[in-house]
Amino acid sequence: MHVRGRCASRDAAEITVPTGDQSPTDAVINPPLDLVDSHAHLDFAQFDADRDEMLTRARKVGVKTILAIGIGEGPHQLRAALPFAEKYDWIYASIGIHPDAAHQASPAHFDEMRELARHPKVIAWGEIGLDYHYDEPPREVQQRVFRRQVELAREAELPIIIHCRDAWDDCLPILEEMWKPTGIGGILHCFTGTEQHARRGLDMGFLVSFAGNLTYPKSGALRQVAAKLPLDQMLIETDSPFLSPQGRRGKRNEPAFVLEVAHALASVRNLAVDEAATATSANFRRLFGMSASMSPEDSS
Repeated sequence: MHVRGRCASRDAAEITVPTGDQSPTDAVINPPLDLVDSHAHLDFAQFDADRDEMLTRARKVGVKTILAIGIGEGPHQLRAALPFAEKYDWIYASIGIHPDAAHQASPAHFDEMRELARHPKVIAWGEIGLDYHYDEPPREVQQRVFRRQVELAREAELPIIIHCRDAWDDCLPILEEMWKPTGIGGILHCFTGTEQHARRGLDMGFLVSFAGNLTYPKSGALRQVAAKLPLDQMLIETDSPFLSPQGRRGKRNEPAFVLEVAHALASVRNLAVDEAATATSANFRRLFGMSASMSPEDSS
């Protein structure tokens, strides 16, 4: 598959995306893209067998930066993302307690996060938020832990990464009450809401991040949202090892496949893929006060 878009024939990067059994690193990319995977769970066991090779593949397709999400398997693993951020200068870390683990949170965990927030490679707090897809943990527990983490992130002056599933009616008012006045902003991770939800987030300084589900046949409404929002307020991500793009569903996702999310976003925006990649990467760096030189090309 070749790039399609208004500049693809002349000014865009020439890209052949691998299909079938090809590795993503078989893609021919000239000149290299500038990609950021704004959300990946690098510590998860699905990567244990080939983690180094997986990161090499990401670099090969043009991933300059990864934000490694530090929720681990629960609040007993709050340092989960830090080993990768400490080893690789192009990887950064977050800290946080996922709403699914809210019932495990304790005052000691909040104290630990307050200390970890001072680490120079910790640049965000999350993913945090509300998930009402299942009945547990109880909603009041999720809300209490969410509010406490928003308070701590405000104290640390770190952008927050929001996980919201089936809970917009509670999540957005909490953010408008507690977070909007800070002006710090953050990320609406793996966005699945409506255009109205997205624009309320944009009004609070959030960037809207799209993942592999943007490629799914039944995600027409989501693609319409991606087509309408301002390009300078969007990100792309993998949420790997979850949410593999359409052609890889049922298989493990990985950061290299953020290229396929960039293709999907470019398609709905009528852009060349290098334009979508460059724009979303610039948005990420602006949110976190980075320059392009903080995503070094030669480190591994």
